[in-house]
Amino acid sequence: MSSIAERLQGVRATLPKGITLVAVSKYHSEEEIGEAYAAGQRDFGENHAQELARKAQTLPNDIRWHFIGHLQTNKVKLIMPYVSLIHAVDSWHLLSEINKQARRLERNVDVLLQLHVAEEETKFGLTPDEYDELLSQQPWRELSAVRIRGVMAMATHTDDEAQIAEEFEKVDTIFQQSKANHFADMPHFDLLSYGMSDDYPIALRHGSNIVRIGTAIFGPRQYQKTSE
Repeated sequence: MSSIAERLQGVRATLPKGITLVAVSKYHSEEEIGEAYAAGQRDFGENHAQELARKAQTLPNDIRWHFIGHLQTNKVKLIMPYVSLIHAVDSWHLLSEINKQARRLERNVDVLLQLHVAEEETKFGLTPDEYDELLSQQPWRELSAVRIRGVMAMATHTDDEAQIAEEFEKVDTIFQQSKANHFADMPHFDLLSYGMSDDYPIALRHGSNIVRIGTAIFGPRQYQKTSE
C-alpha cells in the first residue's frame, strides 16, 4: 500500500505549474497531516472550525490553512487567528462578520465567494443572480480587512463528465465577467477553487487554479464526531 507521501507525489505529478494543491485533511489526524507536511505540503483544507483551530495550535505555524466548508457566522472567530483563505463565503452577512473578526485581530483575510452551480439543492453557495447582486448592491469595497480573491464551487456528484465540464465552464465564465465588471482594477482577483479527487482533471481544463484533494492523498476518511 502506498504512503501518504507517495500518493501526494502522484497527485502533484498530474498538476500543471501554477496550480495550488490544497490537501483536504478534514477528519485526518495530526500525524497524517505531518506525513504530508514532511513531504513538502503546506496548504491544508478543513471543513470544521473547531477541528481547524485544534490542529493549527499543534502543527507547524507555516501551514496555510484553508477553510473549505460551510462556515457559520458564530464560528468565524474560532478560525480567524489561523486561516489563510476562506473558500466558501455565501452571504453578505458572513462576509461582514469575517471583516469584523479580522479587524478585531488587526489582520487581513482573503476569501472566495462560493457559487452554487450544481444540481444538488443541498450544496451551499450563491446562485449566479445572488452573486451578481452581492457584488452590485453591497458595499464590499468598504470592507477594510477582507479581500475577495475569486470564486469557489463544487460540481454535481455525477459520472457525467460533460455535465461536470459544463458546470465548471459556467463558473469560469462568471468569474471572467465579474473580473471585468467589478474587479478590473484589482489584480488580486485571480483565484478559482474547484476540482476534487474525482473531477479535478476536468476542473483544470476549465479554469481552476486551486484544487482541493483529500481521498487521493490521505485515503478514505476516518470520520469523527463533531459538534458542528
